Amino acid sequence: MLGHFWFAFAAFFAALLLGEWQMYIRSPLTAWIGHPELYYRSVTAHGSVMGYVFPTLVAMGFGYAIVELSLKQALVGRRWAWTGLALVLAGTITALGPVSAGLASVLYTFYPPLIGHPAYYIGVVLVVVGSWIWVALMAVNLRVWRKAHPGENVPLPMFANLAGAYLWAWTSLGAAIEILFLILPVALGFKSTIDAGLSRVFFSWTLHAIVYFWLMPAYIAFYTLVPRAIGGRLYSDTMGRISFVLFLVFSMPIGIHHLFQDPQVGSGVKFLHAVFTGMVSVPTFLTVFTIVASVEIAGRLRGGTGLLGWVKALPWHNPMMLAAAFSFILLGFGGAGGLINMSYQLDFAVHNTQWITGHFHLIFGGAIVIMYFALAYDLWPHLTGRALVQGRMMKAQLWLWFVGMIVLTFPWHVVGVMGMPRRMAYFDYSNPELAAQAIGVVITFCGGLLLVASGLLFLLVLLRGHRSAVVDLPEFRFAQPVHATGRLPVALNGYALWLVLMIGVSVLNYGYPIAQLLALKETSVPAVPVGGAP
Repeated sequence: MLGHFWFAFAAFFAALLLGEWQMYIRSPLTAWIGHPELYYRSVTAHGSVMGYVFPTLVAMGFGYAIVELSLKQALVGRRWAWTGLALVLAGTITALGPVSAGLASVLYTFYPPLIGHPAYYIGVVLVVVGSWIWVALMAVNLRVWRKAHPGENVPLPMFANLAGAYLWAWTSLGAAIEILFLILPVALGFKSTIDAGLSRVFFSWTLHAIVYFWLMPAYIAFYTLVPRAIGGRLYSDTMGRISFVLFLVFSMPIGIHHLFQDPQVGSGVKFLHAVFTGMVSVPTFLTVFTIVASVEIAGRLRGGTGLLGWVKALPWHNPMMLAAAFSFILLGFGGAGGLINMSYQLDFAVHNTQWITGHFHLIFGGAIVIMYFALAYDLWPHLTGRALVQGRMMKAQLWLWFVGMIVLTFPWHVVGVMGMPRRMAYFDYSNPELAAQAIGVVITFCGGLLLVASGLLFLLVLLRGHRSAVVDLPEFRFAQPVHATGRLPVALNGYALWLVLMIGVSVLNYGYPIAQLLALKETSVPAVPVGGAP
């Protein structure tokens, strides 16, 4: 578990530095480097690590911890877990080698018909295969537990953990198909053309649902760590289970809203995906209600009275309380921007502008990553056997991340509305039409500096934890619901129904556009090798 977390956070910090460098060279603070490929090389590495490596390793490490802490059994398949980690490490190195050499500057979305060095795609496949081992181990460990505890309710942390694992197994299939059957044959030299439209549809299968895979560890922390950490109880175990199964069903069939401006997908399919994109807000609203109610319980147990007196009574000195509050605020801002992106009409105004960059950084870098920090702080003493006592430093780190993310992303939304495109390596701010955007870019760079400082503090807190005093810790426990959970219905104690719905709705929403594109003739275009790639 420590191996997964440390590699995740080391990779995260390296990618964080790359992101700040990108903002610096795009800003008016420095002369243009004169080599745009260096910029795209950095964007590819930053996106690939942040999108594939970092959250996958956090989910894997947290998942293994959940098995042992919630099921109270030793992890079955430990050697396979090490194998999965080794594959993720090998895949990361394999992929980033050609990226560093300038042979695969295709961004983490692969961007066909651009074709990079085959080692990049092989590396991504190895990362995914390593994560699939984790998915299998989660299912195997639950099966072992069920045999030893027939008829018992699956603990909520493990139930939620399986939701994340099954979601990832299904959503990663889209990118895997794209790489194995469309991109790799071209990268290896067997073909010279690629169906870019079909490739984008397959990637959209993964593109948005992967966000909910990133969210799963944060949501598990909301339900199972936050109430206990602040001295309260979970408002409803059942609400939590309903939220996780709804994420499983509704987060898959929505990716084509990223292709609203792509002509190869029909308007009917786009409308269908827009509707389902709205539906995925339902489990989010359920979560907001349940966790706010749980927090209110904690405040009232601490003596808070009146309509809002419980807010003042909350333990705001507690890093978990602080992180949860910041995460909800950032999730609210990011979700509000997402309403614009899911609208077929409004998307025209912001598509492929810096607005999009601001939106997904609020969701991932803001709401999600800040809870990754919190769950690491909560687990670290139990993983190391040593105290984690730098309370002031933790709070300062979380405040820096929260403020930095606001300063980073809000100007991106503004310049996006002004028309600034994303993924551009250079802007000439002496142009009167662009001059007004310069101050926004400088502000985002300053926000990035705050994030880098926060990332450094985070690593320092964890490193100091390894050198602090050895302590005897009480048994780790997850949050308990206000009312004891009785015998659950089968649908909320297993995943058979929800997996059928997940697959069925996905096939409904993707089957037609994929079949239509497969049936069309002469849709391939010449591949464009990157940086001398074969």
